[in-house]
Amino acid sequence: MTGCIFVAHFALPSSVRLCGGGLPTTYKAVQFHLHWGEEQQPGSEHSVDGERYPMELHIVHIKEQYSSLQEAESDTTGIAALAFFFEVTSEPNKHFDRVIEALGRVRYQGNSSTILGFRLADIILPASKLSYYRYSGSLTTPGCDQIVVWTVFHQTLPISQKQLALVTRQLLYRTEKPMTGVFRPMQNLNRRIVFTSVKSDGVRALPGLITLFLCFFCAFGQQR
Repeated sequence: MTGCIFVAHFALPSSVRLCGGGLPTTYKAVQFHLHWGEEQQPGSEHSVDGERYPMELHIVHIKEQYSSLQEAESDTTGIAALAFFFEVTSEPNKHFDRVIEALGRVRYQGNSSTILGFRLADIILPASKLSYYRYSGSLTTPGCDQIVVWTVFHQTLPISQKQLALVTRQLLYRTEKPMTGVFRPMQNLNRRIVFTSVKSDGVRALPGLITLFLCFFCAFGQQR
């Protein structure tokens, strides 16, 4: 894949750690960002059983020994990304309004702003309600290197059609056109093995993931 994909990055505190659940080591948070399509069109970078969603959230982490995302890119498992799908609902996601408002303050490339008092845990489901897919894959922005441990969650996050429209209209290219279609086209599986969690008395396939995310979301709850 060539060319550029512009996305708004929300910086996260590196004190947040991600470990266990089959991950090769401990990772620290770097940022989260969103991918979306045209208004009322699919914009997710993953699909489940052929179904795509209007928007996808990525929470990006790097191995704790690295000082930057660029440094982690030299490692085949240097990056761990969590992916959540958004699904359109009749009721708005009130907690997500904070993110939408922030996007409205960074309409052009190079702009920056701060979300005061925001907790990422407010827009993500409790760990006990999550199940997921896990596979080794690539970055979805150039140069798309095979260096990411992906965790893609089954459960979707709500967003109203009005909220989604605000997201797709607010960021602008230098031409003043809305920044839409900011996602990588669907790629072939290319013999990658995709694991899935199975809930019964606990989590199978990747034991310890529930503990991993309980710690993760607790850490986010303490950050401001």
